[in-house]
Amino acid sequence: VAIGTVKGDLHDIGKNLVAMMLEGTGFEVRDLGVDVPPETFVKAAQDGAQVIGMSALLTTTMGRMEETIEALRAAGLREKVKVLIGGAPVTQDFATRIGADAFAPDASSAARIARQLVA
Repeated sequence: VAIGTVKGDLHDIGKNLVAMMLEGTGFEVRDLGVDVPPETFVKAAQDGAQVIGMSALLTTTMGRMEETIEALRAAGLREKVKVLIGGAPVTQDFATRIGADAFAPDASSAARIARQLVA
């Protein structure tokens, strides 16, 4: 799993909690950090990540999630990687609208959902 906070967003507490939960359930986690541009998520997918996890706390940065999904599609990787999104302003409706595979409302459900995505 490659996980990061999207470009323009520097909030990482939620991302860090999700990373810890994922590691605790056996995932190998590559933490891409904060302010992560779409091309960095694409590179992580090219490097073999099965799941891309994106977080946003600001409503102004949520659109970066859709940009990243489009970048994965443009790189021919969208069918090869699952996209899991979360963050305080993020909803299931938003996830569906932008074409994410899943939405996690909290860190513990993120680990469970990620496991289902790769099952």
